[in-house]
Amino acid sequence: MHAGLIADFGGVLTTSFEGALRSFCVREGLAADSLEKIFSVDAGAHGALKDLERGEIEQAEFVAYLAPALGVQPDRLLERMLADLRSEPVVFDAVQRLRSRGVKVCVLSNSWGTSPFDPYGPFDLEANYDAVVISHQVGLRKPEKQIFALAADKLGLEFDQCVFIDDVAHYLDAASALGMEVVHAVEPKNTVAALNELFDHSGP
Repeated sequence: MHAGLIADFGGVLTTSFEGALRSFCVREGLAADSLEKIFSVDAGAHGALKDLERGEIEQAEFVAYLAPALGVQPDRLLERMLADLRSEPVVFDAVQRLRSRGVKVCVLSNSWGTSPFDPYGPFDLEANYDAVVISHQVGLRKPEKQIFALAADKLGLEFDQCVFIDDVAHYLDAASALGMEVVHAVEPKNTVAALNELFDHSGP
């Protein structure tokens, strides 16, 4: 029986993460896919993205690599990149309805750090969800098994009791291999329909 939901942050509980990055590139006079190209190189910006997500480097070090690679000014760079990120109300409301029925919800996010810029600040995660796992705080990142195990443990559940939802397909593969039911978040209404079907069939 599904008793818990483990949900990605950017692109699931928020509006499109990819869309925010593409909008930033356009505002900066770059090709819309400029960041996607950099993040696709050698384990993510020559490893800098993964290092940032694990908390092995600080935001300032990441910006010092990324700004010249893009050819943009470094001032408030991460804030500029995520300026268009907003709460996704359709998914947020659906998740809160599940919580009201007793489903436990953990936010599991590959982070870009929180200092000096905290992208989670406006979303009050601690108040709105039962548990929060942020990659740089725990030294792990999706799709590593240990971070999924940590999220399930925070909910007090086994993998097969959890549904995992993310907008990145290969993270879903890792979660599915552990025994979780998975939902690929592509369009909010379809995401909500998938969650409703899963929890209507098995939920509390």
